[in-house]
Formats: sequence, structure tokens, C-alpha cells
Amino acid sequence: MRFEAFSFGSICIDGVTYEHDVLIDRGQVRKRKRKASKKFGYAFGHTPLSIEEEIPWKCRKLVIGTGAGAMPVMEEVKQEAKRHRIQLLVLPTAQAIQVLQENPDGTNAILHVTC
Repeated sequence: MRFEAFSFGSICIDGVTYEHDVLIDRGQVRKRKRKASKKFGYAFGHTPLSIEEEIPWKCRKLVIGTGAGAMPVMEEVKQEAKRHRIQLLVLPTAQAIQVLQENPDGTNAILHVTC
């Protein structure tokens, strides 16, 4: 998987530009569907990553890119990662991309690109 560009509002992976958050599950890239988490936005001031979203748990490591650091990750997500015995890394998206480039094997991701 090649990350070719990342800037506010877009990310280019393997020659395809996405202008929305993405979910990477075992090498497949698709749109993050955050509708289930929107109801928690009032408590965080921003739509968080919640356990009610589709999260790609079939991995050894899950990298969550939080944009510039604005996207909160709810505590239940962290607890579920522990329950699955998955290493969870919560980083600004630029740093998350670096981690994914360095060691992508067994790693899934959710990358927030819009702030």
C-alpha cells in the first residue's frame, strides 16, 4: 500500500484520492461510515470514533489517525482493543501514515482526514 499524499481533506492511497475518512482493513480501503458515532459528538465537540462504528478488528495492530489530533477515540474502543489483544495506536494522521508505511503487516487503520 502506497501513501502518496495527505493534506487537509484528502489522502491519496495507491493512486486513488479520497476526500473523506478511510478505513483500511487487511489492505482494502473504503469509506469510514461514522453515522453511528455522530450522536456522541455533543459530548466531545467533534464526532468521535465509537464502538458502534465498523472497526476492522481482524489484525494485530490498529492505527487510528485523528487528523490534526481533533478526532476523539471513545474509551470503549480502547477497552475493546484490549479485549481483542490488539495493539492500539492513536496518533495524528500524518504520524499514523508513517507507522503504516514502516510496518504494514497485520495492521489495519482508521484515518481521519477532514480536520
